[in-house]
Amino acid sequence: MKRKAPLAVALLHYPIVDRQGDICATNITNFDIHDIARSCRVYGVERYYLVHPMQEQQMFVGRVLDHWRTGEGSRMNPMRKTALTDVRTASNVEEALADWGHPNARIVSTHARNLPGQEKFTFERFKNVLENDEDPYLLVFGTGFGLTQDFMRNCYAVLDPIKGDSKDDYRHLCVRAAVSICLDRLLGSW
Repeated sequence: MKRKAPLAVALLHYPIVDRQGDICATNITNFDIHDIARSCRVYGVERYYLVHPMQEQQMFVGRVLDHWRTGEGSRMNPMRKTALTDVRTASNVEEALADWGHPNARIVSTHARNLPGQEKFTFERFKNVLENDEDPYLLVFGTGFGLTQDFMRNCYAVLDPIKGDSKDDYRHLCVRAAVSICLDRLLGSW
């Protein structure tokens, strides 16, 4: 069955928790621009937002996108140009939702740990919602050591964490891998 609900992905760089539990901003990486854009393109995600409040970080993304969309990179690798078509920057989630044209979209966050007291979506439940609901959803991923609890408490729901098979329950995936796994579980045709 095809997805009915509009879906966008956001990679949040602030407010993020660092390894000490303090709120910080993380840097946008070149890999996160390219690799997550490619995953979003494969699974038909409408928009991919890199969310950072600092103008310098947004300008970095702009330079990378210009190189691959209109510069030398667009001629060297047309597939990369295609993958980066729907990538945007925003200073915060509200700005991303407004740009997407869905300011009241339901925000679903991701996290490697459970958050007590928050509405939860299993992958199966969220996949079913995306197939049958027409409301727009923004799926938010964090960088660093994850999204703040305050941010997640203000979301519509939190997606169950990805659980592997490590003996010590290790769950610190790179965000690029986490996005790919989540999109495949939610939108894959398996």
